[in-house]
Amino acid sequence: MWHRARHIWALLWPPAGFMLLVLGAWEAGARWGGLDPMILPAPGEIIEQLRLGFQSGLYQTHLGVTLSQAMLGFVFAIIAGIGAGALIASSPVAERTLNPFLIAFEAMPKIAMAPLVIVWFGYGIWSKVVLAAVIAFFPVLISTLQGLRATEPGRLDVLLSLGASRAQVFRLVRLPSALPYIFSGINVAVVFVLLGSIVGEFVGARAGLGTLILAANENLETARTFSILAMLAVLGMVLHFGVGALRQRLLFWAEPVTRPPTS
Repeated sequence: MWHRARHIWALLWPPAGFMLLVLGAWEAGARWGGLDPMILPAPGEIIEQLRLGFQSGLYQTHLGVTLSQAMLGFVFAIIAGIGAGALIASSPVAERTLNPFLIAFEAMPKIAMAPLVIVWFGYGIWSKVVLAAVIAFFPVLISTLQGLRATEPGRLDVLLSLGASRAQVFRLVRLPSALPYIFSGINVAVVFVLLGSIVGEFVGARAGLGTLILAANENLETARTFSILAMLAVLGMVLHFGVGALRQRLLFWAEPVTRPPTS
């Protein structure tokens, strides 16, 4: 127990110390260094806005909307990314057919699709879910393809020589071998879904943290804008490390892999 506590402390103190140093310098500069609070408010003012937002219940309501949209998009991105990756990796014909379209879609700025998605799916929750899923789709797809292609040929040959079907080979060898890669892509996608949800709310929404940011900017409430951004940053870290902890628990036998490229 003591050894684990020391290990956790060794991991946490460098970023925590750096953050305290930055916040201290920021607070001093804002209060005594002449920084304009309209441009860069003091951390104390940002914390006060967080307190007021949660005390009134406003932040919880809009956070729930943004998080529900992001998590639904996350689930759809995982299902679509793994399914498409498995289909492409299993068939050279499918890969040759779909690869040009995937490259074209990958090169397209997903955020630029937000106005179209709002037109197609309306101002409700589903336009944000679709946008979040589209943005998070490619990290999952690319990591799935990398993982399925990295399967050791010797293991495949053994199962095929024993008369295993393609479905059995996929279930027993290819998918388990690809899981470390897939989790690497999922860990990137879980942050991207927040981006997709917020961008959708910027373009058109009735609720969500994105609408609060727009309202705060219109009213020149810079401290409130920073408080919402801080909340999103913390939420992104929680989701990222949560997926990492789940991967470590489920795939304790696997070595970490390099993250898939993202665009």
